[in-house]
Amino acid sequence: MIRGSCLCGKVKYEISGQPGNIVHCHCQTCRKAHGAAFSSVSAVPDSEFNLTGEELLNSYESSPGKRRFFCSECGTQIYAKRDNTAHIILRLGSLDDDPGVAEEKHIWVSQKASWYCISNNLPECAESE
Repeated sequence: MIRGSCLCGKVKYEISGQPGNIVHCHCQTCRKAHGAAFSSVSAVPDSEFNLTGEELLNSYESSPGKRRFFCSECGTQIYAKRDNTAHIILRLGSLDDDPGVAEEKHIWVSQKASWYCISNNLPECAESE
């Protein structure tokens, strides 16, 4: 079991399976939403994601068909969800445990922060793939 939570601890989750590999997203939306150079994410099947404190979640539609869910108390981004998918996009900064998966790639490098230098040997995609 892999666990995670928000900053205030009122929203918690457990993942019963293995998340997908880690992707670092450099798109402008992720940078603005997280106040950081990029957002590290992993796909988790809906059926393997168990959330408590869901009544404290708020959401924002950051692009058509994609909602970002965050704690309304402390603001921690927990996950995003695209319409008509069977998985969530977990925001790995909210993890309490090691997910036990590898970094896979950087995406949306075409929108990377000008002041950030990617310094690892992961593949870099100009857009999503």
